[in-house]
Formats: sequence, C-alpha cells, structure tokens
Amino acid sequence: MQIAAHPYAFLALFIAVAAAFPLALLLLCRLWVVFFQPQKPNPIKNATYECGLESKGDSWIQFKAHYYLYAILFLIFDVEVLFLLPFAVVFTGLPWGALFVMLAFIFLLLEGLVWAWNRGHLEWK
Repeated sequence: MQIAAHPYAFLALFIAVAAAFPLALLLLCRLWVVFFQPQKPNPIKNATYECGLESKGDSWIQFKAHYYLYAILFLIFDVEVLFLLPFAVVFTGLPWGALFVMLAFIFLLLEGLVWAWNRGHLEWK
C-alpha cells in the first residue's frame, strides 16, 4: 500500500502535524482557562509578592556585567573541553590529521584564555 504518490507528501504531512499539535495544545489550555478557572480578581489575588512576603522599596537592582562575563567564559571553556572527551576516547584509532586538528582546537582555546586573562576579565573585582 502506497501512502502518497508525491515524494514530499510525507514531509508536508509532518510539517502540518508539527504545527497543529502545539496549536491544539494551546487551544486546549485556553479553553481550560475559560471554562474551568474561576475569574475572581481581587486586590489580594492581584498583589505582587515574592516568597509570600509583601514587596517593599525599589525592585530594580543593578548587577555588574562582570558576573555575566564569568558565566559566559565558564560556558565557553566548559563546553569546549567537553569536545575533548570523544577525541580522547578514540585517540588511538584516529589518523595524524585528527591530532593536528585537535591541537589547533586546543591552541584556540588557549588563545581565548590568554586573551581573557590579559584583558583582566578573570580578575574578581
């Protein structure tokens, strides 16, 4: 039994289902809210709170961008070092070209580390 004569019919069906499924779930959630959630707004329900305590004062706090820079540098070096694990597992079965490519990769990591160090991004202020 042939499903479709056109070679892209399955792809079109897949895209249609991929678009319809989340839209159907969103519609179901919206209907659930409309029919089953009680609409009883009051000052207590609409009050802003955090951890059960009433907010006092200004909620805007200025964070130093240095914290974000630490996080980004950690992610860069952490994720890139994870690329070394598969290489280490199959190291003996790889040709010499793979070793040179990995050495170039490590050199680029080292260059990024030296750059961040020279710019003072690794200094805790």
